[in-house]
Amino acid sequence: MSGPLSGVKIVDLTGMVSGPLATMTLADQGADVIKVEAPGGDHTRHASRGRGGFSASFLNNNRNKRSIVLDLKNPSGHEAFLRLAAGADVVVQNFRPGVATRIGVGEVEIRAINPSVIYVSIAGFGFSGPYAQKPVFDPLIQAVSGLTTVQGGSDEERPKLVRTILPDKLTGIQAAQAISAALFARERSGEGQHVQLSMLDTLVSFLWSSDMGAHTFVGDEMESERAHSFIDLIYETRDGFVSVAVQQDKDWHGLARAVDRPDLIDDERFRSPQLRERHKNDRLEVTQSVINPFTTDEILARLEAQDVPCAPVLTRSAMRTHPQVVANGTIIEAPHPVAGKLRQARHPAVFSQTQCKVPAGAPGLGENTAEILAEAGFSENEISDLTSSGAAVQAPDKEGA
Repeated sequence: MSGPLSGVKIVDLTGMVSGPLATMTLADQGADVIKVEAPGGDHTRHASRGRGGFSASFLNNNRNKRSIVLDLKNPSGHEAFLRLAAGADVVVQNFRPGVATRIGVGEVEIRAINPSVIYVSIAGFGFSGPYAQKPVFDPLIQAVSGLTTVQGGSDEERPKLVRTILPDKLTGIQAAQAISAALFARERSGEGQHVQLSMLDTLVSFLWSSDMGAHTFVGDEMESERAHSFIDLIYETRDGFVSVAVQQDKDWHGLARAVDRPDLIDDERFRSPQLRERHKNDRLEVTQSVINPFTTDEILARLEAQDVPCAPVLTRSAMRTHPQVVANGTIIEAPHPVAGKLRQARHPAVFSQTQCKVPAGAPGLGENTAEILAEAGFSENEISDLTSSGAAVQAPDKEGA
């Protein structure tokens, strides 16, 4: 086996990030993911920052997949898709709600030819309601979910975006988990099902585990969130930045000893976790003042000697070569036949018995059209007819998108 999902066939109609990340996760775990693209290809193929006709965005969300180009608006292309879907374990789409049904690839159409299929729909705001038909992008979900006000610090401050597409990526991870759960349920019951999830639901659920305490107890809600502090747990050293997390008494005592300030242990403002929280701004300002005289290496060595939770603040370039990242084998390098040597993060889960696939580069547009159709039972003449009519497109070589 090349992974825990070896033998699972997924027909993937998704584009952009959330859907492709979900199916790439499953592809890394051994599933055969057939990426069905329109003649123009996934929009991310045309994103900036690329090489050899491949964008970094496409490469980093579509490895270990195969690409087939089908024009679903062409009756022959649509029929070819249905024949592919008939042999799939999972069909995934992230069209705007209602579009899949309108073009004849909705759950009803697929289940009619494949009763046990796991059919997955990913949406932005949801599948009904006033925002269901709105076009959606990551910042809009951050705004409606409340994440921007969490990031801003309080309801009175200017909201801020998280500077990464968190809703897209979290939804991809959540979708991969849900698909795995649905496959497991089918192993026991023999029945397929429709899995629906939205970016908005994913973000609200994500926030609830740590940021919605004031809205958990019905009848005791806090109408306006107030900030305890606007100071981040990032401290400036003489030559850089560190993060220090002081939770318990032993951590505070260790910090005091590390910076040769034993008086801080008996400071009335900081003698217990409750007092340190009450005087949070004072604590953070004092922490900054006692850390600043040291270099990053000096203060980390002192804090580590006292077992105080701490870490350097790294740039993305520095992260790549940090000893812990190297020890974990997090970052891998592999050749791509067109884009050249690539550096990517490996799949984060390590399986002792069913190792994940060795990364294979993301496919060129339509690179695998003929082989996928042949595997689905199409004859050479049928494949020729599909490609000559424009219902299917076979890339002539591996020059990418």
